[in-house]
Amino acid sequence: MNTSAPTQAAHAPAEGRGRKLTTSAMIASIAEEGQRTTRAPFGHALARLAGERPDVVGLSADLAKYTDMHIFREAHPDRFFQMGMAEQAMLGAAAGLAEVGLTPFASTYSVFATRRAYDFLCLDIAEPQLNVNVVGALPGLTTGYGPSHQATEDLAILRGMPGLTIVDPADSVDIEQAVPALAAHPGPTYMRLLRGAVPTALDEYDYRFELGKAAELRGGRDVLFISTGLMTVRALTAAQELADDHVDAAVLHVPTIKPFDRETVLREAAKGRLVVTLENHSVVGGLAESVASCLAFAQQTARIVPVGLPDEFLAAGALPTLHDRYGLSVAAIKERVRREL
Repeated sequence: MNTSAPTQAAHAPAEGRGRKLTTSAMIASIAEEGQRTTRAPFGHALARLAGERPDVVGLSADLAKYTDMHIFREAHPDRFFQMGMAEQAMLGAAAGLAEVGLTPFASTYSVFATRRAYDFLCLDIAEPQLNVNVVGALPGLTTGYGPSHQATEDLAILRGMPGLTIVDPADSVDIEQAVPALAAHPGPTYMRLLRGAVPTALDEYDYRFELGKAAELRGGRDVLFISTGLMTVRALTAAQELADDHVDAAVLHVPTIKPFDRETVLREAAKGRLVVTLENHSVVGGLAESVASCLAFAQQTARIVPVGLPDEFLAAGALPTLHDRYGLSVAAIKERVRREL
């Protein structure tokens, strides 16, 4: 049995168990204060898609509410499958549904999809190249519940899996556009999920999600931010604020980790700027190493500064404190850039 949803009562003092307590550790918002947000973009996008495509089905490993799959469940109850705390069985069932022509989206926490059910994803889904879309919530440092729930190495685990497409969306706009693109893609996919109140930012940059393509959101002569996932929104904020210090920063958003847009990265990294990679993932095996290997194999050089999570098991606690501690906050990004320049 997994520990996917620790109860509040288990963490409450005895005298407090008569009233409902709340915690900011599990479902804390990643949005900055005053930032525009969209509620449950994945769940609503999947429900809309299912209204257009009768082949789309949804599965959950007892975590529908915590992966926004409950939106789909309420809209299409006859096409929702609750698999219980059995992630391996969920992926096996999703493979069977894909074999008969359906298009499954299977959601759970990233730690369980990658650490616990890897073999099922690899041999039941990726090896036969089935169109199963695995959706992993709480990627990287998006929960304060410690290593059992922090999927800080999911990209590193999955990048070596043959034929698997990996997407790390930045905001609600990215998620809403990625869902139909993943359903239309013929092979298996893994998407890191931002759930709940998700920042909405990319609509201000004339952005369109394109599978396998990076997008330049902002130009700049001094620094090139190459970012993915929630760090792209923070890169944009950091770039805007660094302009006050006369630092001109470009932002290149990389929503698809695999296949990697080598051509765009090589072109932008060749412009002589400091390259700063930003990812909500360990600096081992994720975006930073993808960029570095891309340049190395092309015999191209650039000064690369990786901003990401350290190669260690992280602490538990409140997310804002942890993001400052591990260098993911906007303030920490700006300080790192000033130091490197």
